[in-house]
Amino acid sequence: MELDLGWILVALPVAFGLGWLASRLDLRQMRINNLQAPRAYFKGLNYLLNEQQDQAIDAFIEAVQNDPDTSELHFALGNLFRRRGEYDRAVRVHEHLLSRADLSQADRQRAQHALALDFLKAGLLDRAEEALRKLEGTSYAGQARLARLAIYERSREWPQATEVAQLLEASGEAQFDSRRAHYGCEQAREAIAQGDQAGGLRTLQETLSKYPQAPRPRILLAQLLESQGQHLQVLEVLAPLFEERHGAAALAAPVLVKAALASQQQERARQWLQALYAQEGNLDILQAALDLAPQDVPVKLGAYEQHLQKHPSLLAAKRWLEQDAQSQARVPAPVHKALEQASRPLSRYRCAACGFEAQNYFWHCPGCQGWDTYPPRRVEEL
Repeated sequence: MELDLGWILVALPVAFGLGWLASRLDLRQMRINNLQAPRAYFKGLNYLLNEQQDQAIDAFIEAVQNDPDTSELHFALGNLFRRRGEYDRAVRVHEHLLSRADLSQADRQRAQHALALDFLKAGLLDRAEEALRKLEGTSYAGQARLARLAIYERSREWPQATEVAQLLEASGEAQFDSRRAHYGCEQAREAIAQGDQAGGLRTLQETLSKYPQAPRPRILLAQLLESQGQHLQVLEVLAPLFEERHGAAALAAPVLVKAALASQQQERARQWLQALYAQEGNLDILQAALDLAPQDVPVKLGAYEQHLQKHPSLLAAKRWLEQDAQSQARVPAPVHKALEQASRPLSRYRCAACGFEAQNYFWHCPGCQGWDTYPPRRVEEL
């Protein structure tokens, strides 16, 4: 008993010392880890500010390994992966965050939004749409709806785009009347292209009744009616556009001229065009007004000369030359060619948002995907 008691008396201080030493080692290791995580984090931040993304990613990976529970480090790492185009790695980071049971509700919504952006950037539109739908009812709902709207426009899913636009408008994000009018026009164009003229006509009429101030459904409806030989109805459809002297009326001028000539309504159409030209000074409007008197060459020459006095223009000079056979004969062929080449770029339309130029007018810019970003005037007249 004495021996056992002696060993116990010796073992107790030893055990206490070993426990104390182990706790000190644990505390030391914890301090080292805590120091390493911020050091790696700040190192990554420094690399990021210096646009050294490879080194930044390595530093953030080190920080995450030292402190795997820190969600901010995961978000920073995921965003870096996305910016570098490594979408699969970004997806894994954000999916890992979403799998954590201890993640706060705010961080869970943030991770869901980041995951949706990963899918969007990767072009995985179906998965992006699914991820965005899960953000309904969160603080990211508005951003998610705008992203879904862009997806539906890109994939030409116009009914879904209309539904989301209505939700956005109801939540007070913005007014989408003009865009919804475009969606109706796009559906009508697709129906007509598939041979369903009756369906296209019905869609255009419904769209125009909902959005009477939108110029595009009125112009498309007039073009469809003109193709069906309903010339008087074309004039009635276009009348508000010209009587109100809408800026987009220049785009409807060619179909107006056709309908007026076919229905013997030249004088009525000429009055509209002359009033609009007096306000706008638009060369296309002047051209349409002169097309209503196709045989009157002296009148056309005089009109172009007056236009040139007020608005010096290569396009007007070219059209003046085309009307005068004697002048064409006197001007050498190389001059004709030079005038043609110089005026061709000036006859294009240019997007006011991104500068994309095109020979034809676009309601939806192919460059920046903006709606109504093209002024209805040629580049020379801007």
